[in-house]
Amino acid sequence: MSESQETDRNIEIWKIKKLIKALESARGNGTSMISLIMPPHDQVSRVAKMLGDEYGTASNIKSRVNRQSVLGAITSAQQRLKLYNRVPPNGLVLYTGTIVTDDGKEKKVTIDFEPFKPINVSLYLCDNKFHTEALNELLESDDKFGFIVMDGNGTLFGTLSGNTREVLHKFTVDLPKKHGKGGHSALRFARLRMEKRHNYVRKTAELATQFFYQSSYKSA
Repeated sequence: MSESQETDRNIEIWKIKKLIKALESARGNGTSMISLIMPPHDQVSRVAKMLGDEYGTASNIKSRVNRQSVLGAITSAQQRLKLYNRVPPNGLVLYTGTIVTDDGKEKKVTIDFEPFKPINVSLYLCDNKFHTEALNELLESDDKFGFIVMDGNGTLFGTLSGNTREVLHKFTVDLPKKHGKGGHSALRFARLRMEKRHNYVRKTAELATQFFYQSSYKSA
């Protein structure tokens, strides 16, 4: 990462920390505050339909004040979502609703942005506060670790960065079980079994070299 990229990243992290602090301190009357996070590859149409369903459900809330606050928040989310034809490459974060200011007045707030790196969380909550727990994922280290899960049934190769896990490759294996009988056939079977185990380990080692050798991943 170049010095300018590192500087830009530090600025984005500072912005997120400042935003989290502001969102966490905000409070509303009733369930008038929506927290909505769409991960990359999510569909705007899916969330738009979900909000429509939520609007229909909220219309049946008996308390008029609570009903109006929820419907108002959902409407704000729907209007802002119309500005997007698709979910941005890094996902979409949206906070909207009516908060109570320090002097007791109500103020409508809408914040929407594409994170500076992918956010792999799907969230929808309507509450009397904004939920920011998922934003902490953006503050985690970008270090990527390679891992191998190997047992008698097969092997999986993957990477882990923060809360993001990616499966690179996996394969199954059919190893012979232990032979229960004695004699020459048991010795021959044992040799074959050891040979297949050896080939399995060798294949795993070759693939590990292919996926992780001379890469930027750190062994874990």
